[in-house]
Amino acid sequence: MDFPDISFFINRRTIRRYRPEPLPEGLLEQLLEAAAHAPSTGNMQLYSVVVTTDPTEKKALAPYHFGQPQVEGAAAVLTFCADFHRFSRWCQERGATPCYDNLQSFMAATLDTIAFAQQFNTLAESAGLGVCWLGTTTYNAGEIASALRLPGLVVPLITLTVGYPADNGEDAGRLPVEAVTHYGRYRDYTTADIDRLYSEKESRDDSSRFVAENGKETLAQVFTDVRYPRGNNELFSEKFLGFLKSSGFIR
Repeated sequence: MDFPDISFFINRRTIRRYRPEPLPEGLLEQLLEAAAHAPSTGNMQLYSVVVTTDPTEKKALAPYHFGQPQVEGAAAVLTFCADFHRFSRWCQERGATPCYDNLQSFMAATLDTIAFAQQFNTLAESAGLGVCWLGTTTYNAGEIASALRLPGLVVPLITLTVGYPADNGEDAGRLPVEAVTHYGRYRDYTTADIDRLYSEKESRDDSSRFVAENGKETLAQVFTDVRYPRGNNELFSEKFLGFLKSSGFIR
């Protein structure tokens, strides 16, 4: 059996620095059209994307992503949103009563949005563009929704910055695939498993630098105490839950 060439995926890099040039006219639209053929719950396509290219509008979004420079430096900032507003409007216009103000509906829209965003990510990179997936969108979802004028039942989930790469990015490394694969049932990890599976990640030069810079003893402590501490997790969880309620997804 001939296996497909997976080098494109193995060698992909997140790009945070971009050349100061616009994207060709129509390129984003072509990529988004192709991305819209991603898997979708019930073929409902429960997502929307807001494309931001104006420098002033990108600057307005940057603080909600904690000032990450790629927001203003990219040619385009794409905010992918879980969207049950459009589908509900269609139902209303066709004499049907929408019933999607609940957690299950939000999860369906979330899964659709992730699939759409990831398919766009891969298509953009295959077209020679650099992409950075921002994990900060849900931290300030309410503020981003206000800036983008999102109606109820529309929740920003994922932001991608896109442009022509100014460098090759960095290899962040990945856990060996055995770390994330279970056959038949979930097999819990022994101490020896954890030591083996995380050894390469912990031995990287950048990992050692993170530990030293933050005055910690282990890389895990950098994550639990500095990057994603309990206080921030609970604060942003409360903010996001509040926004989900105000958006109409959770009563």
